[in-house]
Amino acid sequence: MDLPHSRLLNQRLAGTPSPQPVQTVAWLGAVQAQDYRAALWTVGARTQAATEETIEQALATGKIVRTWLLRGTLHFVAAADVHWLRGLLAPRLLARSTRRFQQLDLDESVVARALALLVEALRGGQHLTRAALYQVLEQAHISTAHQRGYHLLWRAAQEGLLCLGPRSDKQETFTLLDEWVPPTRILIRDEALAELAARYFTSHGPATLADFVWWSGLATAEARAGLEMVQPQLVRELVQGRDYWLPACGPDQDGASSSAYLLPAFDEYLVGYKERHAVLAPSLAKQINPGGGLLAPTIVVDGQVVGVWKRTLKRKAPLVRATLFTRLTPAAAQAVETAAARYGQFVGLPVELSCTQEL
Repeated sequence: MDLPHSRLLNQRLAGTPSPQPVQTVAWLGAVQAQDYRAALWTVGARTQAATEETIEQALATGKIVRTWLLRGTLHFVAAADVHWLRGLLAPRLLARSTRRFQQLDLDESVVARALALLVEALRGGQHLTRAALYQVLEQAHISTAHQRGYHLLWRAAQEGLLCLGPRSDKQETFTLLDEWVPPTRILIRDEALAELAARYFTSHGPATLADFVWWSGLATAEARAGLEMVQPQLVRELVQGRDYWLPACGPDQDGASSSAYLLPAFDEYLVGYKERHAVLAPSLAKQINPGGGLLAPTIVVDGQVVGVWKRTLKRKAPLVRATLFTRLTPAAAQAVETAAARYGQFVGLPVELSCTQEL
């Protein structure tokens, strides 16, 4: 089994991309999105003829929702999935947050009052910035200092009260979840477990149970139960003594090519797995994942991470500074230039590519 190419195909980086941004997000199940611009490109790299504008339009109209879900981290999810995903994941996240709320001196009476204030401020289709919501809390003598405000917004999202709404002058806003995305699909817990497992192994496979536990934030027993429910839809492959699961009817392997990809920070090709050694040499791990929750933008050639890149602005056009960890063949170098040009099409500006080697 060619694990890297199978992942490229199943994640729709190689082969046939999704027609629309919301279909890409639904296919992946969720897209890590604490870095907003990076998440736009994660979706764009897998969507036909996508631009930043088309994906932001899907967010602005509520087709894609940004909120705290998997692992308690900001994600993009399809609007049809946000309610059942929250119902599945929030109880565990809330239980694990108890100590942190105690450390912040946020007891349940304070939290209840704060959440009521937030709901009242947002009622009637309001879209308010973080600063505006903090002001509402401060005026009621609820301090937002020392991350208290952040955790109160997070708690409101876990309770199903609010989510992030359309951006206003490049600032994120918040809105009431049920007003922005009325509940349309409710799943009982076993149905939700099976659905999430099916989404993950179909779009991220080949992957292990440990990968699914990491990505989803579920307890191991819950993740295993979800996997067992969807095993008839999957194929198991034994690789170096480990069970990997992938869709029984995946994309045509002929779609795997030696193309290059400029993937953003926190892209699902890396962040979607606990173990990354199949696509990232252990000797490079610290350069990609230096700690502190960071995961750098990467250059991928033939399924393997071969470098990192950074975007800066130069004369109102993006300059992509690529640092390569290996010498590329002429064909691979040309593929990297093609990947940079595609990123330029996505952001709507011609890209200048600058490459250095760090051998």
